[in-house]
Amino acid sequence: MSQASASTASPPSFDAGRVRQDFPILDREVRGRRLAYLDNAATTQKPKVVLDALTRYYTEHNANIHRGVHYLSEVATQAHEAARLTAQRFLNARQTREMIFTRNATEGINLVAQSFGRRHIGKGDEVVITGMEHHSNIVPWQLLCEQTGAVLRVVPIADDGELIWEEFERLVGPRTKLVAAVHLSNSLGTVNPVSRIVELAHQHGAAVLLDGAQAAYHFPVDVQALDCDFYVATGHKLYGPTGIGLLYGKAAHLEEMPPYQGGGDMISSVTFEKTTYNEIPYKFEAGTPHIAGAIGLGAAIKYLTGLGFDQVALHERELLAYATDALQQIPGLKLIGTAPEKASILSFVMEGIHPHDIGTIVDREGVAIRTGHHCTQPVMDRFGIPATARASLAMYNTRNDIDALVVALEQVRRVLA
Repeated sequence: MSQASASTASPPSFDAGRVRQDFPILDREVRGRRLAYLDNAATTQKPKVVLDALTRYYTEHNANIHRGVHYLSEVATQAHEAARLTAQRFLNARQTREMIFTRNATEGINLVAQSFGRRHIGKGDEVVITGMEHHSNIVPWQLLCEQTGAVLRVVPIADDGELIWEEFERLVGPRTKLVAAVHLSNSLGTVNPVSRIVELAHQHGAAVLLDGAQAAYHFPVDVQALDCDFYVATGHKLYGPTGIGLLYGKAAHLEEMPPYQGGGDMISSVTFEKTTYNEIPYKFEAGTPHIAGAIGLGAAIKYLTGLGFDQVALHERELLAYATDALQQIPGLKLIGTAPEKASILSFVMEGIHPHDIGTIVDREGVAIRTGHHCTQPVMDRFGIPATARASLAMYNTRNDIDALVVALEQVRRVLA
């Protein structure tokens, strides 16, 4: 196997081997072999600081927040709102009130579709998405269009997995009310030109939602610099807990949007005749939130940024180059998604072998990858395949993980080719 050139070597200030020691699960063996965890696009593993934060909350200050006047409630409230401040700084939002806690990125997209969308998008209006979207950034807009009579437009993608920009320019026009685009494709690895997308949409007066579920844990995101109207991320891919996500929205939009759900804490006053709503962000956080999840996500973000996020991105870029070179040397293997601007994802097929069989055999070698359509069935249709095998990278992965994958794929060829 060829080695990546010295010019692309990981920066000396980032030591993935040392980082691995912070993740207890990476020490375990799977089927008698050292675990090579390469399913990070599905979910990342959690560092000990996050596990400790969850344990500390439940053992030291478990209480409901915002409404309590006793000590535990006050401490829990402070920790929860401190996590919101951490999230604001992470995405560089202007204000903490622009950061809404959700269950995941999917809920954030649905919130925007049903609140902003129902108010601003009507019969004959258009919503523009791309051909590489996750189902979570397709179905909510289909539902909205069915409810309102709006039309869904889809920007096609080229053979290498890049957007066809000329088609984007053609489809965004005076009827476009919203553009929803993935920042980093979960099945192709394509990094979209999101700044250009925002600029084009705004030229036509359309709002923009960016799906950052994959992007936010691979490289820094600055929502002010992007000037997007909405940005969603999910905690379990940010090395944090499941069941917690982030929705950034410009304050001007959030102020005029109606509540997405009704219940406790999102209200100022309730009578049988009339209800008045709480200020943002609480207007969109009905009921008891995932308090521990928010606190755990705050701990995860602090851990990630404390490592030097730019250095993390450089390490992952080098590792992607090394892995791409290694996989391309395997006879009969074809990468799906080869855009020039790409990160973290290696989707592939092997001639004459079903991806599910690939996943089963590499699992026997202690290597965890994902197989299937990755909640992007239209992408699979575009490339004329039912599914792919997908290896996806995170900051704790090393060349040893890639080498283990290559050995496992060689075993696949011996058994099935």
